[in-house]
Amino acid sequence: MAERMADGMAERDGLTGVHFTSAGVSDEERGSPIDSRAARVLTAQGYRASGHRAHKITASEIRGADLVIGLEPRHVDMMRRLAPDATNLALLTDFDPAAAPGSGVPDPWYGPPSGFQETAEAIEAALPGVFDRIRELRRGVRRSGVAG
Repeated sequence: MAERMADGMAERDGLTGVHFTSAGVSDEERGSPIDSRAARVLTAQGYRASGHRAHKITASEIRGADLVIGLEPRHVDMMRRLAPDATNLALLTDFDPAAAPGSGVPDPWYGPPSGFQETAEAIEAALPGVFDRIRELRRGVRRSGVAG
């Protein structure tokens, strides 16, 4: 969801030349399309939902990205184990000033369909801060302790 929402919001905000991608921290869903409940929420809100295939993130993807964002603290921890030298890891809620520090976005997978709407709302709340960070990176602004 976050990839598609970031694409759509970046386009609306005029943030160009940015490539967003999505990857999991496990391999269990490899090759699967986006969850149908997530697709319904995305489509209802005007975001593209088609064409996604799940894959597991790799250490080289982490090292090759300017910014890598996990939705849950355990995602960031798992990515840190994959790429211990990475300084580009953050938690999505780090970019939402209204979110409790370190809270993360709960995975809606095992809950009711309404959980996907709540996840979309949490993603939308954080994306303006993510975009601000992207603009800082473009200007060469360095931060210590970016990881969540």
